[in-house]
Amino acid sequence: MPSTILLQNATILVPSGDDVVPLRKHSLLIEGNKIAQISSHIAPPSAETQVIDCTGKIVSPGFIDTHHHLWQTQLKGRHADHTLIEYMPTGNLQQINYSPEDIFWGQLAGCLEALDAGTTTVVDHAHMNVTAAHSLHGLQATISSGIRSIFCYTPTHTVKSWKPEIVPGGNFLDDWVLKQLSDLATAAPYGDGRVEIGLGFDGLMLPKDVVVSLYDRARKAGTKVITTHYVRGHFSDDSLVDLLDSYGLLGPDIILSHATHLTSSDVEKLSKAKSWISSTPGSELQMAHGYPVCFQDGCRLQAERARRNEEVIASGKTPRSLDLSVQDVFRLATIQGARTLHMEDKLGSIKVGKLADLVIFDGTSPGMICASEQDPVAAIVFHSSIRDVETVIVDGQVRKKHGRLTPVEIGPSFPEVHIPKQTVEWGQVAQKLVASRQSIEDARVKSGATDLDSLVSASLKLFHADLARFE
Repeated sequence: MPSTILLQNATILVPSGDDVVPLRKHSLLIEGNKIAQISSHIAPPSAETQVIDCTGKIVSPGFIDTHHHLWQTQLKGRHADHTLIEYMPTGNLQQINYSPEDIFWGQLAGCLEALDAGTTTVVDHAHMNVTAAHSLHGLQATISSGIRSIFCYTPTHTVKSWKPEIVPGGNFLDDWVLKQLSDLATAAPYGDGRVEIGLGFDGLMLPKDVVVSLYDRARKAGTKVITTHYVRGHFSDDSLVDLLDSYGLLGPDIILSHATHLTSSDVEKLSKAKSWISSTPGSELQMAHGYPVCFQDGCRLQAERARRNEEVIASGKTPRSLDLSVQDVFRLATIQGARTLHMEDKLGSIKVGKLADLVIFDGTSPGMICASEQDPVAAIVFHSSIRDVETVIVDGQVRKKHGRLTPVEIGPSFPEVHIPKQTVEWGQVAQKLVASRQSIEDARVKSGATDLDSLVSASLKLFHADLARFE
């Protein structure tokens, strides 16, 4: 008999059309890794059933993040005041200073940080492929963490030397890279089905035959998605959408991250191909990518309300009502993310038969009290914080309980991974991270990558950027 978990007396957010509605004082039964029953009363099916009292709690679908670089944990705090061109040499190209073990602990921590906040699924643009061991350590950390992920294996630009100018590290599509991509994708999924393989790729400046061959290889091997950064106008006004379309590569497995300054032609071609956009508003707003596309087409946050209200005010009138709702935000973080991954039949909403990826919020916390009674969706969107995420369940396994991450069991799946089998608490992970961050910083200083202005100038030259575009 599969293990069972019973959530009792909860407010459960279930789908109603494209929105969600609360079922109050209901229970939910998990059998194995799936939702087995939702009802006003469910008795524990056995004495071994784990019963969680959800009185005053909100049960939500797990959240889905469609763009992240989980390995970069040790770089946190470094880019608070950086634009994209400043981030490129100090963050995007820093995997060269990571050992495979550094990648493991950074990746594991990135996964745990996501779980801590209620993110149960993540599309990971894993551009850490310095060596085959680097990617395997990242993949192993993802598997060990318990998160659900599409690990987007990324042929990665590396750096041979930093000064007097940045010298690239050679061919990032070496035969070993192509073979590892195919082997990993063919052998997927990993972690009892939680971890799939995708492709991350930002080398579209390469010859057409090289790009087309790579995409064909990835798709034939079974990659779930192909994700690419796209910030039109930052380095060039050329349309990446036009390029992919002309190569015959657009399709429903394509995810473009950021995708600011889209033209009407871009939008039409993406829509026709049923391709997807992943917007990361914090990055777009800080790093001068342009106004986040999600604000324009659905995220419906306060900033977009303010922008639209300002348009009305500028016309000499006063807004009478808001046409942007918290349901729109919630939809983007749940079922719309699942649709992007073509997993809406398994994830993104709470239904019998779907995978048990769930988040339990404490609706009685100082931040959420009363809001959870008035409108549970508004309570989550506007009033919740990480401290209100009390329990996180992924694939029927509890990964956060009583507000604390549960221990992680590390059991290497690949012979190239040199992290011993062990069970670690978050405090132990934190200790590893502090030491790892210092090691990475020491490697950066030793490499000579220390002067930001010089690094930015060298980066602009490396990317053949028009200096007149930057001020």
